Amino acid sequence: MSAFKDKIVVITGGSEGIGKALVDAFLQQGAKVATCGRNYDKLYQLQKNHPGKPLVIHSADVSKEADCRNFIEKAIAQFGTIDILINNAGISMRALVADVELDTIRQVMDINFWGTVYCTKFALPYITKNNGTVVGVSSIAGYRGLPGRSGYSASKYAVNGWLEALRTELLGSGTNVMWVCPGFTTSNIRNVALNKEGKSQGESPMDEGKMMSAEECAQHILKAIQKRKRTLVLTFTGKRTVFMNKFFPSLADKLVKNFFFKNGELVK
Repeated sequence: MSAFKDKIVVITGGSEGIGKALVDAFLQQGAKVATCGRNYDKLYQLQKNHPGKPLVIHSADVSKEADCRNFIEKAIAQFGTIDILINNAGISMRALVADVELDTIRQVMDINFWGTVYCTKFALPYITKNNGTVVGVSSIAGYRGLPGRSGYSASKYAVNGWLEALRTELLGSGTNVMWVCPGFTTSNIRNVALNKEGKSQGESPMDEGKMMSAEECAQHILKAIQKRKRTLVLTFTGKRTVFMNKFFPSLADKLVKNFFFKNGELVK
């Protein structure tokens, strides 16, 4: 029998990418799932793909406290409790600090950091009662600041630090807190990344064909939750980046600069 059979799993940003793959995977494992996103049409299509399955969808913008509260309350109204919360909703950006508008950084922080804080805060009483799990889908950018992604890196550092503090507060309580760094994984997050003016850039400069799929990433996350891990860093490039930045930070500065810039121009 699956370890997730009849577990109540709440996933933010479940309409596409890693979030959608997580919804699919948990439903296949017999879990009951509630998910949210800003695009109701995509959520509705997701629900149609799982006829008869215990899937609750809710239109929400996680940067708004009221939306997060309403989403968690809807999950509770439908399922009565929460065992696992996965804070997956997020947005990226691509602009140099010298060029980016402050509202763009603020928007990234509101979604990535405050969205995690809001949903976790509202769901926490149920999760702790069930000795459940809180997960934050973070990024390598939460370990190593990435050029052109200053606001994104700041938001993921904030997520990692906040979850680490929460984990320490709950140590020994039976509740697990974990953050996941997918590395370079195929995801729509790069396509909808904000430019310097806070508008969607519309295309990814990365070669998505060489990256881990969202479905494979979701399977790694499920296994890590089952094993109640502390952290999960995925892909060889991701692990190497974290290692290099920890032990050889000056060299990492140069390698990261060379990776993201060509002839002085930001290319990735």
